[in-house]
Amino acid sequence: MKKFSPILQDLIEAFKQLPGIGIKSAQRIVFHLLQDNTKKALVLAETLNNSLVSVKECKMCRMYSEEELCEICKDNKRDQNILCIVESPADLIALENTMQFNGRYFVLMGHLSPIDGIGPDELKINQLEELFDLNPINEIIIATSPTVDGEATATYIASIAKNFNIKATRIAYGVPFGGEIEYVDSNTLIQAILNRNTIGNQN
Repeated sequence: MKKFSPILQDLIEAFKQLPGIGIKSAQRIVFHLLQDNTKKALVLAETLNNSLVSVKECKMCRMYSEEELCEICKDNKRDQNILCIVESPADLIALENTMQFNGRYFVLMGHLSPIDGIGPDELKINQLEELFDLNPINEIIIATSPTVDGEATATYIASIAKNFNIKATRIAYGVPFGGEIEYVDSNTLIQAILNRNTIGNQN
């Protein structure tokens, strides 16, 4: 015996496909939208539909935008000589929120993963090479995730940058600020040791 009507079940299954949403969370969202919140459901549906129609990839950095160029790529005040390469739009936003980076970005929309059939073509590495060739980039900051696939992606991109005489750097990983060493996992501690910095001006 089915618990819900077919349409209701389909709606729950649709929400369950979203990252971090399990069956119980999907049910709560669906019931909230349907129970005395018809307007909220319609606004959500209309907004989602408009986004799918209007939002596309920026032709330069691949961040989502309603125009050919996103606001960051159109900003001439940003440093044109440094490019930060990230895996996802969410990563870009996280870095922007730090307000510590004033260069430009390139979003890979993933990382190299041969098992999943994700290679250079899927990440549009050729588009990245065009950026290297046509823009005065002196340095790239590779901000891919600290995983096997993320590291492989970083190494691959660094090798391409070398062909264009562009300096390739990698964001550091290690003990989080405010964290206590005894609670940090061994892999993070290894990275912290390898990425250690000199204190002060020492000769």
